[in-house]
Amino acid sequence: MLEIKNLGASYNGLQILKDIHLTLKKGDVLSIIGESGAGKTTLGRAILGLVGGRCTGEILFKGKNILTCQEEEHRRIRGNEIAMVFQNVEDALHPLYSILVQVMEASLVHGRKDKHAAAEKARETLDLVGLDSRRHRAYPHQLSGGEKQKALIALSLVNDPDVLILDEPTASLDALTKAEIIAVLRKLTREKASLVITHDISTAAALSSHMAVLYGGRIMELGTTVDLLAEPRHPYTRGLLRSYPNMTTTKDLQGIPGRMSHHVEGCPFHPRCTQRIQICASGVPAPAGDGDRLIACHRGGIVPLLEVKRCSKSFGSLKVLQGVECTLHEGETLALVGESGSGKTTLARAIMGLVNADEAETLLEGQRITKRTRDFYQRVQMIFQNPGESISHRLNVLQTVKEPLDIHKAGSEEDRLKRVRRVLNEVELPSDDAFLKKYPHHLSAGEAQRVAIARALALNPKVLIADEPTSSLDASVQAKILKLIMNLQEKMGLSVLFITHDLALAKKTSDRLAVILSGRIVEEGPTSEIVSHPLHPYTKALIDFAPLLEDRLGRNTAQTIPNIKRQTSAIASGCPYAHRCPGAKNRCFEDNPELNACSPRKAACFYP
Repeated sequence: MLEIKNLGASYNGLQILKDIHLTLKKGDVLSIIGESGAGKTTLGRAILGLVGGRCTGEILFKGKNILTCQEEEHRRIRGNEIAMVFQNVEDALHPLYSILVQVMEASLVHGRKDKHAAAEKARETLDLVGLDSRRHRAYPHQLSGGEKQKALIALSLVNDPDVLILDEPTASLDALTKAEIIAVLRKLTREKASLVITHDISTAAALSSHMAVLYGGRIMELGTTVDLLAEPRHPYTRGLLRSYPNMTTTKDLQGIPGRMSHHVEGCPFHPRCTQRIQICASGVPAPAGDGDRLIACHRGGIVPLLEVKRCSKSFGSLKVLQGVECTLHEGETLALVGESGSGKTTLARAIMGLVNADEAETLLEGQRITKRTRDFYQRVQMIFQNPGESISHRLNVLQTVKEPLDIHKAGSEEDRLKRVRRVLNEVELPSDDAFLKKYPHHLSAGEAQRVAIARALALNPKVLIADEPTSSLDASVQAKILKLIMNLQEKMGLSVLFITHDLALAKKTSDRLAVILSGRIVEEGPTSEIVSHPLHPYTKALIDFAPLLEDRLGRNTAQTIPNIKRQTSAIASGCPYAHRCPGAKNRCFEDNPELNACSPRKAACFYP
């Protein structure tokens, strides 16, 4: 019904839209999301022929390029066959005419001659959008925000257009009014081709079947709404979702560094992208197909930074890790949770090469790692659970934090000292000469841990493996350290493997969660999904008995905690949780369940 090919739009020489390709069929609802200034409203106005500047390319409506139409033809189509609900309610409604008269006028302008028939059609349309009949003859200043929005929708619908463009249809509305408007729109868009322009991701999710992400006038990602929200593939899409608050969000909000500009060569997002490479600054990425998804990224979207495959390790007859596989993407936090002895720290040490795995394949930015070289340790650093393991009692604070810089010959001596002082301040420690001369036995446990964290961050690594990094810190310092790590992630694309037994911390800091039991990953997926709806009974047990002060007050916890006697060694066959699982069946004791996909996550359970 509507096909956009190679659309460009410019004002006074500034290119706002560039190479837009979209298709809308009857019944389709496509949402366009992005930051303010991305070109969303310009796209809607271009379809209506209302762009004051210059448009190039094609906008085919029923096979005809409406960009080449004369103004008279535009007026016939505009508001009749293609209609738009404009963003600014106050500008779109005339203050001197009642709502009924304004909706009637829209009908009369497009050929309806009988005023009585026009009035009746206007009433029907206002009733259709849910505006109380007692408000039909009210003036705009007498209506609430939600009522004005319904009036605008009625204005666009009175001529029964084939294409409906909704520009910020729920902006500035309270939650209940927004839900009411969305319910109206869902009913009205079923038989039309609809374009929803919004920065409100919840509105886009509620209304659209497909979603396009617009940045700097170009489409960065296009796909089904469900897939795009569950698994964003472009760094900008992920940044948008991380910035948007909603009731299912678990991780604290994160923004996108920098700001948008239309004066950018190459990929429009590259100045703000943490995974940019040289080509991003010079070449514009063409949207490439990946299944049902289109992604405009030279690197194919968010890249896997660290991949671990088939990692196994035994100590004598005890199998500590059994074919563990996990992937850490650029700029994300993967939390690894499980009981003590489940293999979390062993996995971290195997990745770092501190423990020789019996079998494993490790890839860093797609390159297979056969030997841990200086380059590997410049990009991958670890925070140990016990600072005594990573801080020598023979070195003072300055020598401890500066040692990685010395080994990698990073800058001059003066540059290294400045870096040491800066990173100590970042972890909330003094950087004066007196503190720099202190030795580990002069430090509290919390100070020693923060020195260990500063040492790990000194080289600005791309991957940080954090093994219980805040276990010895008080709550206030813990919060600051975790905020620091997330800020580094936002600014530099830091990837974090966060090992913890504290599910509350994992919930607040991680994008994805992997649950490990007896050396096997038994569930993996988005943190919000797993915390809200755990599939594996072991995960559910961990969540049910995670610290929750409101539920613990006044309760006799000894009566509520089930018998959770642990398996001290890996069982020969069957599910490792079978002996503790209340829902275990015969098969669970005999066969070992594989980690199978239950989109958008995985679970190793016969009965998830």
